[in-house]
Amino acid sequence: MKKIQIISDINQKSLKIKSQLLSKFTKSKIIRPNIVIVIGGDGFMLQTLKKNKKSKKFFYGINSGNYGFLMNKFSSKTIIKNLTRANMITISPLEMTVKNNKNQIRKYLAINEVSILRQSRQAASLSINYGTKQVIKRLVSDGVLVSTPAGSTAYNLSVHGPILSLNSKKLSISPISPFRPRRWKGKIVSDKSKINIKNLNPKKRPISAVADNIEVRNAKNVIVKTNKKIKFNLLYDKNRSLQKKIKIEQLRRETS
Repeated sequence: MKKIQIISDINQKSLKIKSQLLSKFTKSKIIRPNIVIVIGGDGFMLQTLKKNKKSKKFFYGINSGNYGFLMNKFSSKTIIKNLTRANMITISPLEMTVKNNKNQIRKYLAINEVSILRQSRQAASLSINYGTKQVIKRLVSDGVLVSTPAGSTAYNLSVHGPILSLNSKKLSISPISPFRPRRWKGKIVSDKSKINIKNLNPKKRPISAVADNIEVRNAKNVIVKTNKKIKFNLLYDKNRSLQKKIKIEQLRRETS
């Protein structure tokens, strides 16, 4: 038990699962060491991972929220077997660096995506580069989204961005309700890219930058890159891997 840590959301369903786990673990020995069990929804998992960004432990999520894309389904009967046989995947987050209109610098991590959103009734006016290459000289839209493979079936999918395979080593840049050019579909770039998003008219067209769910308002310039120094080890049940969930979403899109 000393090697197992349980982190639970405070809702009733999460606390009930936690109680069941504690009862199970007093009667069983877990073979796999250094496991952190996270009980909650996707948002709670993202929050927990960021708080433990320096940890080398293995995170096993149990869903007590809605969809729970990053989580496993809880079964009291098979939880011990699932924990000992779980497969591991390793993912690295995006690092968002924002300069605001007061030239203050803010840095945050994003596991799913970085979203650039218009902050007023005026559409955003953005230029996007990666490295020395220009993605688009001027995009007028509600915003733009940079997604990891792990996050490509979340907000990215809702704005009609591409679904990326977990081992693709790519990032997706997807427009949000583009106005000019209206038919621009975005771009897929290497996960080694440093993406620079500039607000072309910060006074008239203010924007906010959001790393998963952390917002920085009045952004002038946003740099997004993968932080390869940080690695999160996630555990999934054998038949419910993150790779399989992403593949299912890809098939759904192809047949819809």
